Amino acid sequence: MLVDNHNRAINYVRLAVTDRCNLRCFYCMPEEGINYVKRSELLSYEEMERLIRLFVSQGITKVRITGGEPFLRKGMFDFLTRLSNIDGLKDIHITTNGTLTAGKVSQLKSIGIKSINLSLDSLDKARFFEITRRDEFKTVMNTLDELIYHDIPTKINCVVMDGKNIDDIIPMVELTRYKNISVRFIEEMPFNGTGDHPATLFWTSAKTIEYIQSSYSDMYKIEDPAYSTSFNYQIPNFAGTVGFIAAYSRLFCGSCNRIRVTPQGVMKTCLYDNGIFNIKDIMRNGATDQQVIDSLKTALSHRAKDGFEAEKNRGISNQVSESMATIGG
Repeated sequence: MLVDNHNRAINYVRLAVTDRCNLRCFYCMPEEGINYVKRSELLSYEEMERLIRLFVSQGITKVRITGGEPFLRKGMFDFLTRLSNIDGLKDIHITTNGTLTAGKVSQLKSIGIKSINLSLDSLDKARFFEITRRDEFKTVMNTLDELIYHDIPTKINCVVMDGKNIDDIIPMVELTRYKNISVRFIEEMPFNGTGDHPATLFWTSAKTIEYIQSSYSDMYKIEDPAYSTSFNYQIPNFAGTVGFIAAYSRLFCGSCNRIRVTPQGVMKTCLYDNGIFNIKDIMRNGATDQQVIDSLKTALSHRAKDGFEAEKNRGISNQVSESMATIGG
């Protein structure tokens, strides 16, 4: 079992397979996009499979595939199949924007994908276009319908943005009335690729909970799963649940069980750190399996206590400015 210097067990890795995305959500990247990593600088599928096997040997049991948009990378289904055959890897999950999986959800089911996090910030076609700068609303909704039809556990990730999608909050909650899904409202974070983010956040999770309870006064707190990043609620007689992720307030750091690997192989022990070391580079320089494992353990032995400490350690000259797509959504 991997354990950090704060005695937190680590059993979960988020692996970003690409920094490319076919949407241009304004809270994630500028309209013109970002400077994408050269393909030669990305971890290869073989390198990623080696990493996951090594992680599993050290107690990692869960992997989440992220991006960018992971299905923009060719060969994803073959890669997922190979991961599913790794002994000891219990859960494979995916975060996707749903634009490239419509018509292919049955394949994910057959591979054994445990759950899908679907990024969806509006149920209004016009607002969806305004937020994403792309006309893909119908495709994403078709993907959601397929996920429900094939009974793949689904969580909708909705970033709450002042002046953008507040009118979507109640309709999002209503999705859970008859659909057995979880709608999770996420605080907006500074990873938008510009370095421009308000110093304070008006729509905190607490504010969003208060707003929803003004319409659903009987919404009540339910038990959160172990290591959950969301605070979860139920409305009586609703099929699904509602969750709140305090990603900007960073209220869940004390139980964090995850590490991240960016598309170019940078190891991050916290979303808000600047990267600890490049695991791809040491592998390409001939590191043995044990040397890779030792590097991981060394990184975890100096892990920041929480996201605030991790951000502080970046220094004034290196403030958060990267796109979420470059670090894994």
